[in-house]
Amino acid sequence: MNPLNWPSITEKTLAIVMGGGAGTRLFPLTKERSKPAVPLAGKYRIVDIPVSNCINSGLRRVYVLTQFNSASLHKHINSSYKFDNFSRSFVEILAAQQTPTDTSWYQGTADAVRQNLRDFLQYPYQYFVILSGDQLYRMDFREVLSQHITTKADMTLATIPVGREAATDFGIMHTDDSRRVIRFEEKPKTPELLDQLRIPPALLKELGHPADGDLYQASMGIYIFNREVLVKALDNAHVDFGKHVIPEMLPKYRVHSYIFQGYWEDIGTIRAFFNANLQLTDAVPDFNFFDTATPIYTHARFLPASKINGATIRQSIISDGCIIDDAHIERSVIGIRSYIKSGTTVRNSIIMGADFYDVDHANRTDAPHLGIGKNCVIDHAIIDKNARVGDGAVITPDGKPENFDGDNYYIRDGIVVVPKGATIPPGGWI
Repeated sequence: MNPLNWPSITEKTLAIVMGGGAGTRLFPLTKERSKPAVPLAGKYRIVDIPVSNCINSGLRRVYVLTQFNSASLHKHINSSYKFDNFSRSFVEILAAQQTPTDTSWYQGTADAVRQNLRDFLQYPYQYFVILSGDQLYRMDFREVLSQHITTKADMTLATIPVGREAATDFGIMHTDDSRRVIRFEEKPKTPELLDQLRIPPALLKELGHPADGDLYQASMGIYIFNREVLVKALDNAHVDFGKHVIPEMLPKYRVHSYIFQGYWEDIGTIRAFFNANLQLTDAVPDFNFFDTATPIYTHARFLPASKINGATIRQSIISDGCIIDDAHIERSVIGIRSYIKSGTTVRNSIIMGADFYDVDHANRTDAPHLGIGKNCVIDHAIIDKNARVGDGAVITPDGKPENFDGDNYYIRDGIVVVPKGATIPPGGWI
């Protein structure tokens, strides 16, 4: 039996989700919404992942820090996470604001936490769990807290083993035998530096990897701070945890690494977002939304069951409230309230659906119906919410540049993205 008193520990723990970044790498999905508000897996939002991990870990006091294009995220949080009036649990928004002492926007992750410290410290929280808002993973934060407490760490950060090629894109930690971090390097590039940062054979064996493996501890952007350590670590002008705060902490504090070995994906780019969604259509995906022990929560919309009228569907996810006529759908994610008409082929694509049904279309004759029209071909594309694709349209990146800005569409990382509310005319060819 775990000797730790979990009810007492989780009561003293506050979770902070970073949701304020501009999300430029996810543009144009972030053209009108913040990164954590981007739809995921047909019916969820990205922010549902860290918030659900918190709830499933018994952490029921969660702040989401927001800044850019935050209206959609605010609406989703307020609609999705409601606790009863007799509970002290909450999931609340803390938006960037001007104060008598600071009139600037959040300059980075550390600066965002610093600007809200007065709210975090007004209650006797002893531990602060700081999370990124754009990752797909399932983690029990009680396990991280357990290691943090038993090792008497001042700060614990979660890392994940990555290969040599991927290591050049992450902040890489090097630890001693007790997993105390003794060195941090941001995106190491040279072979000599990478050789010095490799996970040592003894630790690799302990983790169940071959002792001669070429693996590195990459930061996941998940941190646990003791209360007094967080206050001292932010008593400066540093703007980012990974680049500034953590390297300066290493000689002064006990900074430990919690090595996570489950599925984890940073979905901060169009290609990563696209691949993570389509992998969910696999027979046994790496990330399982069907896990009943640790469900992913979201807004309960009370939509009708989807209606399929003779369609051929293979290896796809169909969300609530859809109407799909005699279409062919293969390895695709179909979002809520999607309408796909007969003769259309959707392949290797994400259709995000709509925020409403097109009940007033009879009063308008100047635009296609909401959804995907007849006899369309959509391949390797992301069709954002409330888009209108006219009959006979073809949307594919074949023969086009990897990155391109077109009329009512964009190509990013070889994926065609039709932005929210855009219209592709009948017969349009992208």
